[in-house]
Amino acid sequence: MSHLDYSVFQMINHLAVSDRFLNPLMIFLAEKAQYLFFVAIIFYWFYPKATNRKMVVEAILAACVALSINGAIGHFFYRARPFVAHHVNFLISHANNASFPSDHATAAFVIATAIWIWIKRDGWIWLVLAAGIALARVWTGVHYPLDVTAGMVIGVSIAFVVHYLFSRFEKLNKVREAIIGVYESVEGKILKKSIMLRKR
Repeated sequence: MSHLDYSVFQMINHLAVSDRFLNPLMIFLAEKAQYLFFVAIIFYWFYPKATNRKMVVEAILAACVALSINGAIGHFFYRARPFVAHHVNFLISHANNASFPSDHATAAFVIATAIWIWIKRDGWIWLVLAAGIALARVWTGVHYPLDVTAGMVIGVSIAFVVHYLFSRFEKLNKVREAIIGVYESVEGKILKKSIMLRKR
């Protein structure tokens, strides 16, 4: 498996030389595209649709669980990054920490999947972006294919598990409603004060 993983890594990472015109896009996807998911969370939270805030709570909780799992795996099953063990086409700077599984791929796929579960049309777009991030992490030399594949599996699985738990257990739903209710109560008071100050 490790030999196949490295062979696929070499094929993808070599594209940084043979198709270098795509390197700026891959560098963006590998380093910056993750922030689009933070923008997505903020957008859907404030977008005026009743179910969006439920989706966002699920997405954030699922991301926290998935990344915690990654941390545990990386601690007990440490794998050095490709640029440590091999000569690679290394396009971005990166710390020499655990390579498996990929946090970028996990975070992208867990949020993209959470969106897909609730809003299929939007979800496909975010899943494509998540796949682009996963590919770019290999292209730029900071992950093996198995790292991002594991991140994808963890992200997708946890998103579905969390959604199932919320749909199955009413108590979890009540906790989610309470969280949203507290925020909306504070938001309402802030808006009310803002309106009163404008009238003065």
